Amino acid sequence: MVELAKRYKDGFVQLSEVSKNQSISLKYLEQIVIPLKRAQYIKSARGAGGGYMLARPPENIRIGEIVVLLEGGGNLVECTSKPEVCNRHEDCRTREIWEETQKAMLEKLNSYTLSDLITLEVKI
Repeated sequence: MVELAKRYKDGFVQLSEVSKNQSISLKYLEQIVIPLKRAQYIKSARGAGGGYMLARPPENIRIGEIVVLLEGGGNLVECTSKPEVCNRHEDCRTREIWEETQKAMLEKLNSYTLSDLITLEVKI
């Protein structure tokens, strides 16, 4: 996503270029473009001049959105979204801490956009 953000104004980019420039396996990229395309974060075109590009400007895509999509949610532990998986959920002493931590993590991630990453304005 960072590579597509950097090249947003250039149009479509081949996955092989993203793989090379970001040192990410082409096979891995081929897998993650599927949910990104389905969720309309990226679009694709076939043929000469085809490839992938962001479906909207990088300043309109929050990092937390991508993490939630690709990681299957923003849950740090399963019991925060599915209390029934734990037989101690009613009196768990750590569940509230996990929920607060998860909320803080997503708020922090959503405070940054792809544009922030490519302009190096992210201040941690």
